[in-house]
Amino acid sequence: MSWLSTRTYYDHLNRLVQARKGRQSSAPLLIESLDYTDLQRLQTAEEWRRAAGVLADSARRLEAAGATALVIGSNAMHKVYDEVAGAVSVPVLHIADCVADRMAHDGARKAALIGTRNVMAETFYRQKLIARDIELLPPEMRFVDALDRIIYDELMLGKATRQAERELKTMMVELQRAGAQAVVLGCTELEMVVDVDANVLPIYDCTRIHAECAAQWILGD
Repeated sequence: MSWLSTRTYYDHLNRLVQARKGRQSSAPLLIESLDYTDLQRLQTAEEWRRAAGVLADSARRLEAAGATALVIGSNAMHKVYDEVAGAVSVPVLHIADCVADRMAHDGARKAALIGTRNVMAETFYRQKLIARDIELLPPEMRFVDALDRIIYDELMLGKATRQAERELKTMMVELQRAGAQAVVLGCTELEMVVDVDANVLPIYDCTRIHAECAAQWILGD
């Protein structure tokens, strides 16, 4: 939900619509960009209840403004997906459902999920992939501190460093050695330091895949 991932979604969506409808086309969008200051690194149940209320209120405003479907531009915030989806009558396209559909279509069967601490360690995201018969490696908690530092202290501030790129490459190699046949980028900013199209393993970039699902909705596919 940083403005950087909002920018990435906007870029992906418009390029996808333009590719289908012509160079003069753009995606019809309503965007509510929330202040992420108080919505990151949430830990307590009370903090998550407050976040659910913030996102549900945002969803209601977007529906009232005419949105016919919604996306939450954050993997971590899908922890409160049910509360957000329950607040509106229009569909909310779940990022993990989109990723799971793509992986199942490709026949990906054993993968590692990386992202922020709650995405890696909790079940709200993982269970969506497991439900599609995708085996996930146990979360590599030794990577968590490094990933949280890279995501929160660097990528969300617009810093994409060579050091972060090297750290992610090392993680990919170690995950492959651990038996992963693919890696899911469970953070909307990670594509800033991961070359999705040139890596040691197939990479499922949640941001790109989520945007493709949204573009399909816009295009009526």
